[in-house]
Amino acid sequence: MSLEQIRQEVLALPPDWRLQLVNDLLASLEQEIDETTQSLWLVEAKRRRDEILNGTVQVIEGETALAQVKAILD
Repeated sequence: MSLEQIRQEVLALPPDWRLQLVNDLLASLEQEIDETTQSLWLVEAKRRRDEILNGTVQVIEGETALAQVKAILD
């Protein structure tokens, strides 16, 4: 069975079944993340949190950030 055949069959499922399948697939990917990667991301998340809390970085709203990125890319 090809990936395209699987895709077609999955898209033909009822929405609640597709949602459950998505959740199951995401959960399976989360289990594959190694502990070293998780530790590194946790350290990075804490560093960024601390920068926000101590005022080292300026927080901007998501819409503003997206607009800035779009302006750079245009």
